[in-house]
Amino acid sequence: MLEVASVSTVMRALADPTRRAVFERISACDEITVAELTRGSGVTQGAISQHLKSLKQAGLVAERPEGRNVFYRAEPEGLAPLVDWIGHYGAFWRERFATLRTLLKEIDP
Repeated sequence: MLEVASVSTVMRALADPTRRAVFERISACDEITVAELTRGSGVTQGAISQHLKSLKQAGLVAERPEGRNVFYRAEPEGLAPLVDWIGHYGAFWRERFATLRTLLKEIDP
């Protein structure tokens, strides 16, 4: 079972544009190897491996070894802390926009 990472860990993992691109590429596949991720990315295999390590620590990807290959897949549950955090602030902003809308109607009916 996956341990749920903190919202800071998930944000830190996705803050890097290259790492985010790696995560998006993994998300688009059922499973993918490091070699397939490296191919055409312009990033070294070592760098891809480091990005995968960060994504794995954040609970965003899981690995499945098979022979000499390791297959990676996205773990959508890993985004839960980020979704919860956005949901919390979504309510805040909805209230603020409703107040702004009321104020603008008062200013310019």
